Amino acid sequence: MTECQRARHLEKNVPEVLALFGRAYALSGKKAEAQKVIDELSKRIYVPPYNFAIIYAGLGNKDEAFAYLNRAYDERSYYLTWLKVDSQLDNLRDDPRFKELVKKVGFPA
Repeated sequence: MTECQRARHLEKNVPEVLALFGRAYALSGKKAEAQKVIDELSKRIYVPPYNFAIIYAGLGNKDEAFAYLNRAYDERSYYLTWLKVDSQLDNLRDDPRFKELVKKVGFPA
């Protein structure tokens, strides 16, 4: 959390930093604070869907995480190049939807 706070102080307007902050809240059990970050990101003109997906994954809300990952796919987000190696998505890997997304993106299974 200390590192996330420092990053947020240095890069206040970067959605990726806020998303990491939200994920840190989610993983530390501070669901209300994580939701506040989601609400803050939602008010922005544009935030890549992947940023929401990592927060929802941290909250254990797989349905929302996959909804945002599929939006990222629809937008052809470059973030999906990290799909198979991003540890922030580890709790989604055993879900059949993850394997479908990996295949849809075009990565080998």
